[in-house]
Amino acid sequence: MATPGVFLVRTMLAGAYIGIGVLILATAGGPLEAAGSGFAPLVKGLVFGVALTIVVVAGAELATSAMMILTQGAMLGRVPWGRAGLTLLAVTGGNLLGSMAFAALVHASGVVGPGTAGGATIATMLEHKAHESAGQLFVRGILCNLLVCLAIWCGARLRSEGAKIALVFACVMVFITSGFEHVVANMTTFSLGLLGGLPGATVAEMARNLALVGLGNLVGGAVLVGAAYAYGVRAPGRSTQVARWSTQGVDDVPAQLGAAAAHRVVAMGLPGHAPRDTALPTGEAVPAAIR
Repeated sequence: MATPGVFLVRTMLAGAYIGIGVLILATAGGPLEAAGSGFAPLVKGLVFGVALTIVVVAGAELATSAMMILTQGAMLGRVPWGRAGLTLLAVTGGNLLGSMAFAALVHASGVVGPGTAGGATIATMLEHKAHESAGQLFVRGILCNLLVCLAIWCGARLRSEGAKIALVFACVMVFITSGFEHVVANMTTFSLGLLGGLPGATVAEMARNLALVGLGNLVGGAVLVGAAYAYGVRAPGRSTQVARWSTQGVDDVPAQLGAAAAHRVVAMGLPGHAPRDTALPTGEAVPAAIR
């Protein structure tokens, strides 16, 4: 069972891992944008998938997927709603710390500094975000996390690691290429902008963006995926049981994610109902696909 300290480290790692996606997006897409290539959005979408892949395979606590997992845990009676909410806030805070730390390292390296194509891409991204309306940020957040959580949800039903990774890249490619908004990715983007003194990067604008995008991500992950698939699973006697890990029945996955939510709450040091029958030989509480 993870301790609160280990849990915090994993939340920070997730923020840094998503920051890797922002970095490769800027450094790979920047030269294409500078050349006026119409393939820049597609390339940025294709390379960003490495970020979520690292989160899934290495094992880290990401706020956007936790929105789905904790919602299903609460709906299935594995964790109280209040504790699920506190855990989500803690995950988000840890992601922010990790994103800021990673951004500080990238800024010190100078790879996206003034005069670089990557730096110009970061500046352009911040300028566009500053001009997006509140409604646009909110809806783009919904659509983004719909795709992110579908990647995690569908991956939990697959046995092949290669298939899971391909699915992650496909879903991420859609949301990046389409211009949707991911709250944790924006943490790194704005941190880089603040450190570099870029126009459009202010503390107030960062707070506005993270609040609106975060709420949109919550709706997309918690409601459109988490609640939608947990609905109907709460049959008598099932809410306190962990279903068999399976790729066959769609009802099995919410129960597994409910168990994952319980482990997250207990790792935070909050009383919960962490099941003892989901421990794996590796010592992890749940399969890597849904960590």
